[in-house]
Amino acid sequence: MAASTRTLCMFLVALIWVNAQYAFVNCALMPELQRKIDKINQEGPYLGLIIPNAFELDPLLQNPGYTASDLIIDFAGRRFRFGAIGDKPVILVMTGLSVINAAITTQLLLSFFSIEGVVHYGIAGNANPSLHIGDVAIPESWAHLALWSWQRYGQGTENTLPLEDNGDYTREIGYLKFADFTSNLSSDSTFDNQLNNIWYQPEEIFPIDGVPEERQHALWVHVDSKYFNIASKLVDMELDACINSTTCLSTTPKVVLVDRGTSASFYLDNAAYRTFIYNKFNVSPVDMESASVALICFQQKVPFIAIRALSDLAGGGTAESNEADTFSPLAATNSVAVVIEFVKLLSVHSKWWSV
Repeated sequence: MAASTRTLCMFLVALIWVNAQYAFVNCALMPELQRKIDKINQEGPYLGLIIPNAFELDPLLQNPGYTASDLIIDFAGRRFRFGAIGDKPVILVMTGLSVINAAITTQLLLSFFSIEGVVHYGIAGNANPSLHIGDVAIPESWAHLALWSWQRYGQGTENTLPLEDNGDYTREIGYLKFADFTSNLSSDSTFDNQLNNIWYQPEEIFPIDGVPEERQHALWVHVDSKYFNIASKLVDMELDACINSTTCLSTTPKVVLVDRGTSASFYLDNAAYRTFIYNKFNVSPVDMESASVALICFQQKVPFIAIRALSDLAGGGTAESNEADTFSPLAATNSVAVVIEFVKLLSVHSKWWSV
């Protein structure tokens, strides 16, 4: 019994020692990383370029307009690449898919590095029937349209939502009624749907210049007005229309300033919902990240803009309807081309602003 007790004690001592050494190593790395970041920030500020996925990042890394440096910092599961577009120092970071990844990455970028502004770019689906695959859409405002109050079956527009009186939820933005999308019914048929209604909700936000834990609300978040004005100078820019010598678009891609874009944590490939949100909210690009970047930058009071090239008409409906697999590379290339030119113009205007 005594021998077994001694063995157990020795094992516990060894385990504690190993864990202590591991903790020591980790603690030693953190100050080193912090010193490295502090030194980097002394050479800033930087323009942050936030990119959803590798197939949107790679065309920028390969573009002659981007000059990479040898400096890369990996932490918190993200890779921060340092370089320049023209004479503008930039930090590139890939978020990964979805609004959650985009929000985490944006907050990391703004919390650890000296950032003067953010440019978010990538590809997107299209909800606007007047636009085409390959076009690059630059919205003036963004919203996350997947925060809902899902109403109980049997209740309707006249019924107060749960927690509405507390200010947690609202009926001011509007709703979608599932029964309106029932098909294969005669014109005189009446139909109900147990899914009932979803009511769109604004985000709760906590800006850095607000009172901590005192919420505010935001739905449509505007991009920086100066950035949007600079983007207006790109409307005559020539964009690629062909993937190769045999595969080309039927229309010539263009840069378009639009009113609104929207994000949600789902891939939209449904014509009925596309038409609904276009008619109700006047949105053009639909994606999974931009609104998150917008909401974080808005709360942190950092200028931002989002640039999205259209890869498909969400849900189909035309001869060029559902070609995301075919034309995504072309859309990604066009988005990068616009970003390069935007940053060059921003660099020139920044010098004017500082005079």
